[in-house]
Amino acid sequence: MNIQAIIIVVLFIAAVFYVCRLLYKSLFSKKSCGSNCKCGVDFSGVDAVKQTK
Repeated sequence: MNIQAIIIVVLFIAAVFYVCRLLYKSLFSKKSCGSNCKCGVDFSGVDAVKQTK
């Protein structure tokens, strides 16, 4: 095997590992809710301002 083939194989294995890691983290998250639900944010001190054109 020449050096180019070794580099391609290493990059391919790294890409597969990265995609599997992303998939694992999205399926088995430690939070009880999704990342975009804003259940841990307190908006009680924010005043709603309506902008008009």
